[in-house]
Amino acid sequence: MRRWDGLGDIPTDQGRSVVAIGVFDGVHRGHRALLATAVEHGRRLGLPVVVVTFDPHPERVLRGHTPPALTSIDRRVGLLDDLGADAVCVLPFTKELSSLSPEDFVQRVLIDRLGAAAVVVGEDFRFGHRAAGDVAVLAELGERFDFVVDGVRLVAEGETITSTRIRALLERGDVSTAAELLGRPHQVGGEIVHGAARGRELLGFPTANLDLDPDTAVPGDGVYAGWLGRREVGPGGESRWPAAISVGTNPTFDGTERTVEAYALDRDDLELYGVDMTVDFVARIRGQERFEDLDDLIVAMRRDVDRCRDVLAPETGDTV
Repeated sequence: MRRWDGLGDIPTDQGRSVVAIGVFDGVHRGHRALLATAVEHGRRLGLPVVVVTFDPHPERVLRGHTPPALTSIDRRVGLLDDLGADAVCVLPFTKELSSLSPEDFVQRVLIDRLGAAAVVVGEDFRFGHRAAGDVAVLAELGERFDFVVDGVRLVAEGETITSTRIRALLERGDVSTAAELLGRPHQVGGEIVHGAARGRELLGFPTANLDLDPDTAVPGDGVYAGWLGRREVGPGGESRWPAAISVGTNPTFDGTERTVEAYALDRDDLELYGVDMTVDFVARIRGQERFEDLDDLIVAMRRDVDRCRDVLAPETGDTV
């Protein structure tokens, strides 16, 4: 798959294509339905499928804030590749781009650079200055510029799916339902950095502390069962481990900084500092609690680890 960062990266001999447009944050099951429709058009027309997505999120430019990201731009591109995109154009969302009229956007992006023969968007897609364009306007422009338009409802098994809804589920700690809508566990990633070292020295559970992008969508405070994994693994190397994951401020120690820490179950031999890692959230074990006694915290953590082991047993092949 090819990745183009901006219109200038697109080859001048690109030719015609089927274009799918959207932010695609999360690349959830609704987005999968949209991409499947684009791939169908591509097969019917014998043309490559090009996905146009935006970075940063349009909300940052239009309203001055960014919704917590369900996926980094690199992960988003990788997931779109998995769904059959032949190329992804990451279009910088700027004031200039937001000021284009619907007709200018179609002319400059879809016609001049991508040679659109078919355009697939979500049924609530808006584009152009002050969101003046919708699917009906896009269809009118399609008649003028010779491309067909398909407005797809972002639905899986009869249920409309949105990134906003998934963010709300994560905020409540409902990672299980979020995973159903995403079609996979929610994942965050970052470099492993040094923390307070309490896990190894005081508690007996050495944890990997992730340095996350501040715009990352992180589940609500609590303890979760999930997976700790390496982004890149050499031949024959281990790639991931079942894990107990803590999200929160460590109130027992009067912490104030919110962290994401993962303990690879039954492993105290992993050297991960400086390694780029991921954490996948499978199920919530409990909410964040403050313990007055260190021994009480250790007992609770042992119980958490046992529950995580039970939750993950079907995936690890362990017997419960």
